[in-house]
Amino acid sequence: MHKLSVYLYDEHLENYNNSFYIIDFMNIAIVGTGYVGLVSGTCFAEMGVHVTCVDVNEEKINALREGNVPIYEPGLDEMVLRNHGEGRLDFTTDLISVLDEVDIVFCAVGTPPDEDGAADLQYVLAVARQFGQNIHKYTVLVTKSTVPVGTAKRVKATVEEELKKRGVEIPFDVASNPEFLKEGAAIKDFMSPDRVVVGVESEKAKEMMSKLYRPFLLNNFRVIFTDIPSAEMIKYAANSMLATRISFMNDIANLCELVGADVNMVRKGIGSDSRIGAKFLYPGCGYGGSCFPKDVKALIKTAEKKGYPMKVLKAVEEVNENQKSVLFNKLGTYYKDDLKGKIIALWGLSFKPETDDMREATSLVIIKLLLNAGCTVKVYDPVAMTECKRRIGDIVTYATDMYDAVLDADALLMLTEWKQFRLPSWRVIVKSMKHPLVIDGRNIYDAAEMKEMGVEYRCIGKLRI
Repeated sequence: MHKLSVYLYDEHLENYNNSFYIIDFMNIAIVGTGYVGLVSGTCFAEMGVHVTCVDVNEEKINALREGNVPIYEPGLDEMVLRNHGEGRLDFTTDLISVLDEVDIVFCAVGTPPDEDGAADLQYVLAVARQFGQNIHKYTVLVTKSTVPVGTAKRVKATVEEELKKRGVEIPFDVASNPEFLKEGAAIKDFMSPDRVVVGVESEKAKEMMSKLYRPFLLNNFRVIFTDIPSAEMIKYAANSMLATRISFMNDIANLCELVGADVNMVRKGIGSDSRIGAKFLYPGCGYGGSCFPKDVKALIKTAEKKGYPMKVLKAVEEVNENQKSVLFNKLGTYYKDDLKGKIIALWGLSFKPETDDMREATSLVIIKLLLNAGCTVKVYDPVAMTECKRRIGDIVTYATDMYDAVLDADALLMLTEWKQFRLPSWRVIVKSMKHPLVIDGRNIYDAAEMKEMGVEYRCIGKLRI
């Protein structure tokens, strides 16, 4: 265990007290340096914990040691550099080399969906096997990855099996500590969380996790201790509820157009009800990302394995998939399905602002539909251009900026509400476009202003002026 000498400072005497005391460092390892693992590890280090991030990808680990962060998250680069430089954040490819030094091992490896939508647990169980094969003292193994209910039981059984093979009895605990990080605001979410959920099955594990999260308790943040199955379910239930609200509002928005209502007024009206609230009631062109689509599918699959049909979530998923085509359908209606040869500009490629993540992004659906219809597609995103090239190559034209994207375009589709898209120069855009048609997938523009500027404007859940 590392120890730190801390001198006491008395602000009234304006000098340091000569006495000092010794406190123990908390040492932890986090396996997996993807989005969740790297953000969590860096933020724990920021709070004074000694963290070793582990990944089998040697190239990624070497890059992190040199200060090159492989993901885009505002503020993360600086925090990684600072904590690595100050010795609180290390990187390695070898979990075994640090197991004897750590108190807690977090498993933050990927759980990608199988072909049937169930979470793939092979990487989680691989960590459990390595943990069981190499621990020599009491250690807590915490699942940070999003995993189905019952995963902790499988993890525990896997560790016990490996210990049995070794012929040793070494005490350990498993725990569940699901993450609730929003991409683009992950550091704030970690450092100032709405709540921290920890599932444990022993008082000793609870004591260890309480010690780790003590800085958050000092700031009056809620740390909710539950049994492990409940902690696993909380994560899926939370994301599924948010996805449900989004799909519900998209369904309402589509009906508003048919009956002549304004979804923005409807949203404000129902959001003012304290039982409902205003968050996640914004209609749009579908949700994406690494969490909502995967977690909804996984929860549906978990229920199916128990013989229970999740009818509401199946509808949520169906509505969302249909919503990703809404802007293309509006474009087709405007041009009477004659889109061949049209130049279509897209603003935004990532599934949301402040990230380069394009997993399950609406832009990928729209691009495929436009290309199949014979369109030329010009795209611009402040951050996700490199990721788009990695995913789809050069089948689209990559613009140098937002105004280059609309040059000679027959329509502009606004997909991601980046801040720089909120107040563009419409005079420049109208002059640049072949035809000033704007289809707004996030309802961020004012219809009356668009009409005044000579823009043909379409949005979600509202008849055009």
